[in-house]
Amino acid sequence: MAFDGITIAAMVCELKKNLMGGRINKIAQPENDELLITGKGPEGSKRLLLSASASLPLIYFTSKNKVSPLTAPNFCMLLRKHIGSARIIDIRQPGMERVVEFELEHLNELGDVCRKVLVMELMGKHSNIIFCDDKKMILDSIKHVSCNVSSVREVLPGRPYFIPQTQEKLNPFTVTEDDFLEKVCRKPASISKAIYTTLTGLSPVMAEEICFRASISGSDAAQSLDEAACRTLYCVFSQLMEQIRKEDFTPTIVYRGDEPVEYGVLPFRQYGNQYRFETFETVSEMLETYYASRDTINRIRQKSADLRKIVQTALERNRKKLSLQQKQMKDTQKKDKYKIYGELINAYGYGLEEGCKSFQALNYYTNEEITIPLDPTLTPQENSKKYFERYGKLKRTEEALTEQLADTQSEITHLESISNALNIALEESDLAQIKDELTEYGYIKKHFTGKKGAKMQAKSKPFHYVSSDGYDIFVGKNNYQNDELTFKLATGNDWWFHAKKMPGSHVVVKTKDGTLPDRTFEEAGSLAAYYSSGRTAPKVEIDYLQKKNVKKPAGAKPGFVVYYTNYSLMASPDISALSLADEKR
Repeated sequence: MAFDGITIAAMVCELKKNLMGGRINKIAQPENDELLITGKGPEGSKRLLLSASASLPLIYFTSKNKVSPLTAPNFCMLLRKHIGSARIIDIRQPGMERVVEFELEHLNELGDVCRKVLVMELMGKHSNIIFCDDKKMILDSIKHVSCNVSSVREVLPGRPYFIPQTQEKLNPFTVTEDDFLEKVCRKPASISKAIYTTLTGLSPVMAEEICFRASISGSDAAQSLDEAACRTLYCVFSQLMEQIRKEDFTPTIVYRGDEPVEYGVLPFRQYGNQYRFETFETVSEMLETYYASRDTINRIRQKSADLRKIVQTALERNRKKLSLQQKQMKDTQKKDKYKIYGELINAYGYGLEEGCKSFQALNYYTNEEITIPLDPTLTPQENSKKYFERYGKLKRTEEALTEQLADTQSEITHLESISNALNIALEESDLAQIKDELTEYGYIKKHFTGKKGAKMQAKSKPFHYVSSDGYDIFVGKNNYQNDELTFKLATGNDWWFHAKKMPGSHVVVKTKDGTLPDRTFEEAGSLAAYYSSGRTAPKVEIDYLQKKNVKKPAGAKPGFVVYYTNYSLMASPDISALSLADEKR
């Protein structure tokens, strides 16, 4: 989600609570576009991160320190000179702009009281940190923007500071109902887009939330809404604005399983039961948790990119091979026709004239008369032999293709299971096991280092959940773990779950006597659905049975099992009611 005006409003509220009236103690610039300011306020010392990164601009309190360069950059030195011990007298957000202004009071070289303004702009690639005097003249900025870069505004020392008004948006706090109906509901766009392109500080997600609360589809054309729907929309919008005025914020992260998908400072209602919500005391905690989780997931995805490419290339090659083999198998269906042609030529061809191109004969298998093509340059016996040779060749092809099709389909199933394991992986040790499997089956070449201890690293472990009724549930992250769970950890009376006819994890529920509450069956089914390739579907069919009925064929690939007697249930891939056990995953 974008760091929108509503999130900034909540952050300003938190900044006032912790820094208003306090003093700045330390200023550091660990990155070219980042400041780390330590201040002491009513709640004690706090470390504030201000990042003007083009890809991820942020402002929040953090407990983590960063290493700064030995020689501070010029911008940092200027700030230390002027506001190194300044008192924070005001923190504000102009309208609902993505801007935070710190008004600071300090003593100059003569001991006179002076005021300065530090402006944090969180505007995507245009983000900046700008230092101004009390008349809003720019003293310096963390990024210099000349007229060659921007025709709208120069950000250079000596230039006046102003917020660029390029889109002529309305202030949500001051917009009237008439303006809302005219500017938003009459815009030639979808109603969701009309909201966030007309009103300052509202993100597309919040626009969708307003539409959802008003029971309106965000994709509906704004001009198609009747007056009652428009007034309902304005009423919902006004309620949200009133909630912001009262500073009634609830920092929340929305998760799909373990993956954070959205965050906001107002409660979300647009997300269904397949999502879970985690609330926080402060906006800073929410932001730090969200971006730490996203960073972990992105880092693992980057590290797994090479493995994904190998798996995807192998899948495409095998699917193409399967398609060709199926086409060849279809051609072998003609073999019986050639066999019948040969038999009928032997039976009725004794009276054929030389050079005959075809003849009609009664097919004694179907009692139908058929026309048999002949090669006029060959005798009837030679034509018969030619058809029998075709029959024999197609029969041998069919026998070979039957085995090849099974091998190719098995390889595709194996690769799809590895692809699903890559989607599940959360740690580098998970990727190491997947890489070992790809190496074992020849998708990656083995490299011998000659060092016996080269592979010493933390071992990946299966997910360990605890059901609502207190039962231990284990979920394999990859094929090796699936085999270990099913054939080493699980005992005969334990229950085994797997998504039907699709790649997925083995799920094992430990039980002493083989009995489980219905709720635990449903929760284990949800885990099997979530950790499968069907996790985005509303419902997934799950097979479940006791482990003693699950068998592994001799020579089968990791994770492959067979079973013949099982129960089935339809499960939603919603695991919000479950929690991981307190152990290292």
